[in-house]
Amino acid sequence: MVTAPHAQTASAPDASRTFPEDFLWGTATAAYQIEGAAAEDGRTPSIWDTYARTPGRVRNGDTGDIATDHYHRWREDVALMADLGVGAYRFSLAWPRIQPTGRGPAVQKGLDFYRRLVDELLEKGIQPVATLYHWDLPQELEDAGGWPERATAERFAAYAALAADALGDRVKTWTTLNEPWCSAFLGYGSGAHAPGRTDPVAALRAAHHLNLAHGLAVQALRDRIPADARCSVTLNIHHVRPLTGSDADTDAARRIDALANRVFTGPMLRGAYPDDLFEDTAALTDWHYVQDGDLELINQPLDFLGVNYYSPTLVSRAEDGGSHTSDGHGGSTRSPWPAADRVAFHQPPGDTTAMGWAVDPSGLYDLLRRLSSDFPELPLVITENGAAFDDYADPAGHVNDTARIAYLHGHLAAVHRARTDGVDVRGYFLWSLLDNFEWAHGYSKRFGLVYVDYPTGTRIPKASARWYAEVARTGVLRDA
Repeated sequence: MVTAPHAQTASAPDASRTFPEDFLWGTATAAYQIEGAAAEDGRTPSIWDTYARTPGRVRNGDTGDIATDHYHRWREDVALMADLGVGAYRFSLAWPRIQPTGRGPAVQKGLDFYRRLVDELLEKGIQPVATLYHWDLPQELEDAGGWPERATAERFAAYAALAADALGDRVKTWTTLNEPWCSAFLGYGSGAHAPGRTDPVAALRAAHHLNLAHGLAVQALRDRIPADARCSVTLNIHHVRPLTGSDADTDAARRIDALANRVFTGPMLRGAYPDDLFEDTAALTDWHYVQDGDLELINQPLDFLGVNYYSPTLVSRAEDGGSHTSDGHGGSTRSPWPAADRVAFHQPPGDTTAMGWAVDPSGLYDLLRRLSSDFPELPLVITENGAAFDDYADPAGHVNDTARIAYLHGHLAAVHRARTDGVDVRGYFLWSLLDNFEWAHGYSKRFGLVYVDYPTGTRIPKASARWYAEVARTGVLRDA
């Protein structure tokens, strides 16, 4: 979202901040990042299996073949959540574990894993929040063209129906897609994510078919889940700030806002693509793949919008017309931004995490205010927020991650301030429960509340886990 440059929105200096009793506290993971068991019980390769096994794609040649072995240690991980006292767990279903080729009947062993997981969560009083897609497209569907092809959206709707038929009596909250921007523009534009393609037109086609997949999946879910169940989508809305107040920098921010945000919020939440997106990309594509009736299919009623936020995006006009990709989405020399070669990305000021991302809670506050203004009828849930730091276990087996606690405190204070100012934010899911496979970074970046010793799989709750457990238990955010 576009705001004035360097907005200053520090939180009020309250001694403590209290959240309502019904505020939902949770934590989140994704299937490929934690499950492992890559070839067990009928699971076949996803695009991330293929990508990770391609030399040079992932740091240190790491793969998700074992990850944190959650497939075998799920009961232990649910016990960790119960100890945290969180009210909900956001996890993703692995499409190639449930429907290995992306076609045909479900594999019952795959569904049984999620049935057991959900039953255990419910027994512990933890709400299961299921995400249908967190980037692990069955490789067979990519071989047939992947997300740039309309058929993939149709296959996704059939997969959603299988999942709803199996779990709809247990799971009351569903998310269709996680961060479709990453799937489309990092996967097919920059090549920094699987499947590693570098075609700007394919990225735009993928964005449309992900939108269509979302709408078709919501329809499939609504046909099968109880009337009181909820449907949502999770978007990594970029909080875009212009470097200066100049017209050129403001237009650069507008252009990135269209490619990062309104390409999804327009059709999903308003039933139309923004005109400026079509104008900006006209030299690349005529958008002929947007067929009659697609926008009505995409624009399905939702119960809330999932918002992922880590850091703001700072841009300016690039006078040299070169390719500028210093935007926190590295791994390729190709830009993930079609038709935006004259936009430069800048490092926001201030402290950074181990990912090199700026620590800026004001961006979350400003983003929530903007979303509330643009979509006042739609409740918001923070579905991911967290930070990677260079955590280590000391000789006594303690992980004292004070920097993460400070990060979380600042961002939760921003959420509280937004609520105080009238924004309907109903929950917060911390990313992540466990240290895990961090995509192209492999196992080099640690986001977890729980430290994982990868050679042994041993779990060690960090200091931040104890801190977050207290916030979730009391609903009170106390100043240090």
